[in-house]
Amino acid sequence: MAGAAGPAAGSGAAGGDGDDSLYPIAVLIDELRNEDVQLRLNSIKKLSTIALALGVERTRTELLPFLTDTIYDEDEVLLALAEQLGNFTGLVGGPDFAHCLLPPLESLATVEETVVRDKAVESLRQISQEHTPVALEAHFVPLVKRLASGDWFTSRTSACGLFSVCYPRASIAVKGEIKQYFRSLCSDDTPMVRRAAASKLGEFAKVLELDSVKSEIVPLFTNLASDEQDSVRLLAVEACVSIAQLLSQEDIEALVMPTLRQAAEDKSWRVRYMVADKFSELQKAVGPKITLNDLIPAFQNLLKDCEAEVRAAAAHKVKELCENLPIEGRETIIMNQILPYIKELVSDTNQHVKSALASVIMGLATILGKENTIEHLLPLFLAQLKDECPEVRLNIISNLDCVNEVIGIRQLSQSLLPAIVELAEDAKWRVRLAIIEYMPLLAGQLGVEFFDEKLNSLCMAWLVDHVYAIREAATSNLMKLVQKFGTEWAQNTIVPKVLVMANDPNYLHRMTTLFCINALSEACGQEITTKQMLPIVLKMAGDQVANVRFNVAKSLQKIGPILDTDALQVEVKPVLQKLGQDEDMDVKYFAQEAISAVAQRLRKLDFPVKDSEEPSAPGADKTHLPRPRGPGEDTGKFLPLMSRHKEAEWLEWLPRRQWRQPGLGVQAQPRSAPNRLCHCSRDQCCQKTLRIVPKENKREKLVGVRFPLSQLKCDSSYGLLM
Repeated sequence: MAGAAGPAAGSGAAGGDGDDSLYPIAVLIDELRNEDVQLRLNSIKKLSTIALALGVERTRTELLPFLTDTIYDEDEVLLALAEQLGNFTGLVGGPDFAHCLLPPLESLATVEETVVRDKAVESLRQISQEHTPVALEAHFVPLVKRLASGDWFTSRTSACGLFSVCYPRASIAVKGEIKQYFRSLCSDDTPMVRRAAASKLGEFAKVLELDSVKSEIVPLFTNLASDEQDSVRLLAVEACVSIAQLLSQEDIEALVMPTLRQAAEDKSWRVRYMVADKFSELQKAVGPKITLNDLIPAFQNLLKDCEAEVRAAAAHKVKELCENLPIEGRETIIMNQILPYIKELVSDTNQHVKSALASVIMGLATILGKENTIEHLLPLFLAQLKDECPEVRLNIISNLDCVNEVIGIRQLSQSLLPAIVELAEDAKWRVRLAIIEYMPLLAGQLGVEFFDEKLNSLCMAWLVDHVYAIREAATSNLMKLVQKFGTEWAQNTIVPKVLVMANDPNYLHRMTTLFCINALSEACGQEITTKQMLPIVLKMAGDQVANVRFNVAKSLQKIGPILDTDALQVEVKPVLQKLGQDEDMDVKYFAQEAISAVAQRLRKLDFPVKDSEEPSAPGADKTHLPRPRGPGEDTGKFLPLMSRHKEAEWLEWLPRRQWRQPGLGVQAQPRSAPNRLCHCSRDQCCQKTLRIVPKENKREKLVGVRFPLSQLKCDSSYGLLM
């Protein structure tokens, strides 16, 4: 623990000598040993700051030994430490001293928590690249050997991830030792170690010489693929992809394919699932010839596997498999060897299998062409559009663009409409939400006439759905439809129906009207917004429900940039001023926010506020903000609302506070008092000035302010503490 005391004692001494700059560093070092986990975690995250303050030498000789002693800590602290040490090379003196970081990371690589070990291994891999070849063999390789021969399985699992980074730069003799250690881990007694070795087998194979891959890696792959634990065997399938990419076609056929065929028919469904999940990668790795001879039959078996999870995984890969087939003869292979199994999956008993197939089957249309799509695929699409599972119908609808490119969507329209209606009225709101998101795509493909006749009523019905997320999505949907069909269509079809909702007895529906106006105003333009939408918004300012009124203020702020200045001055501003005097605090707040935005808009367009409404000092620039008022003046409507709120709250709170502590409150002083806080000129000061407190007295608070904070300022020698 001497190392632990070193940095803390040194920093304390520095502080005692009068160097206050190191005091925060001393605090951080002290917090490394604090009982509070959060303090230790915060200090670890600032480890680089501590190292910079200590310097490279003291970091190596004191801080790192100190950190090595703190390995026994909470997992989140250790995780942060492992992450920090990976970027510490420059703080210990550069690559020449990178080996100093190995001891704490070695300890972290042996802890029980998996995420900590993984992060430690990641940092070790990063640091290994900064070692010179000599330093690598002198320091890093011995570390790997110690981990690989550790008594506890955690160290051996960590070692599996380090062989591939040290092997390429090691000498021939050391390479032989590294391969020997890896072989021993592949046959370890502990399944967790064999799993770790199997997961890194492909990565290790990529850095080995080709002869070593054939003579040493392939036998290890074969043994792991026949391991008694299915969790080991399924990881061997993943390694198969990397190994096959390194071998020739003859070697793949002789060395890899027997094991892969065995994995495709493994007794464990998890292994078969992994084969199905990695099928596209395997197909690219083994090449087209082996794909036709071996993988296609294996894929057929996976499509009719007894486990639904395997069939679903294989169904997900149908499109990718067909796309990766050789162009010459691809259509024949799909029609004769793949499509019959797809037809069976369309009527599968498991909804997850049907849903997986529906998400990719539409992509086959572009591969098979128009005639085959109409003859063979179209009946499958229509059957899936009538499926009882909503996810299946939804996946078909979401990929209609693929079919539209080949045969057009009209041939599906008769079956498409009932499916859309059922999804739009589905009991699950997430299903309804998903179909709304695809409505603009459908509208563009079906055309405006078909949409108005069949789907327009659905879009309007979503606006009054009982789920807010649906109403919100329906509002966004209307905006996209207007962008697609144009403002004339919106003016004749959508806007009148939306504005009728302003008289709905349900206040939520009235609020939806405002949301729609917010979304449609930008797409419809100034004329429609001013003539049709603005009168409705202004009328709703007198709504009985406060939620509607403050949304009116928000809507006026939203559509303000679209309106012309006459509408802002004559129509919008009086309504906002009225809302600014509303009895509801939220309405007043949002009204004041909108007033400020409108005023800024007017100033930006060089339309100053009228003198009668916004008095200003003589000679002041009227395009600037009006001067702050004193307590007795009319505050107008352009002061920040929260200041006015605070004034009212203080005036209500002060009597109660004074009742408990009569000494608190506003102190009246002569006008000549030097510490005035107002912005008034010295000749026309406010009736009262406020007592302020020196900065040293930090606990005393000034209360009872009788005008907004925006009018206050402090001298440099005083502090206003709120």
